[in-house]
Amino acid sequence: MTTTPNARRFYRLRAPNGTAPDTAVSVRVDPDRPDPYPVYLAVGGGRRRMYLTADEAWTLWRCLSEAVVTLGDPPDNIHTTIRPAGR
Repeated sequence: MTTTPNARRFYRLRAPNGTAPDTAVSVRVDPDRPDPYPVYLAVGGGRRRMYLTADEAWTLWRCLSEAVVTLGDPPDNIHTTIRPAGR
């Protein structure tokens, strides 16, 4: 996680794909954004982008969390602890 002076936050993860290149996922949260889309989600190096309202972001989170839990425990290479960048 990276924080900028205006409360904007960036979250970046890379998901290993075995033999393929890792998949990058980035999320920006900017509560001070003047438009109704404070959340930005990019998957795959930013080529696929989605701007979300706060309600849409919460809905996506809920849907993904319920769907992913049906897959079982996370793989060993996926860490579920969030730490600030640089630690």
